[in-house]
Amino acid sequence: MTAGPTREKIDPVRFISNYSTGTFGYEIAREALRRGCRVTLVSGPTSLAAPQGVKFVGVETAAEMRRAVLKNIKNGDCVIMAAAVSDWRVRRPSAAKIKRKRESERVLELVENPDTLREIRKRKAPAALVGFALETEGLRGNALKKLKEKNLDMIVANRLGRGSSAFGDKKTDVLMIDRFGRETEAKGRSKRELAKIILDKAFGLGI
Repeated sequence: MTAGPTREKIDPVRFISNYSTGTFGYEIAREALRRGCRVTLVSGPTSLAAPQGVKFVGVETAAEMRRAVLKNIKNGDCVIMAAAVSDWRVRRPSAAKIKRKRESERVLELVENPDTLREIRKRKAPAALVGFALETEGLRGNALKKLKEKNLDMIVANRLGRGSSAFGDKKTDVLMIDRFGRETEAKGRSKRELAKIILDKAFGLGI
């Protein structure tokens, strides 16, 4: 189970990240524990307390998350990747704090991070591999594309836009699509309610 954001350093005091709070992933981890599962939670920086009973692995960067995931999937039956992993990192982070200069511009050169979700299938074939997608447009089309390109068993997609609440503990809408093309919509549900639905679907894929 992965959750939360990752951070990519610009200098010792600044970083690139996103608005993920980790709430979704932590709720899924709690629900899995309630069902008697052994859970490893690989989490980026959040303000949340790790659910009691999980094997907790704290990470910061996308590279650290990749190493932790690939190390811990060896004995896993179900891999759920709910973390909001940074797609890019700064090529050369500054070792010292970057000072602001009057009338100057600063350009950050970014490089792509490895695609851990895609890599999992090459390393291991878990009974269920579940990915997440947050979109601002083309929800179904982009979800289907990610499902197929990354060889997932299921994708959980939600839309970020006017009237939608994707971050934190607010209720949200999701679209779930499995490898057989079956679609399930859940609207106005809490992350705790969605955690139950997602695990029901994942466990039904052959675990």
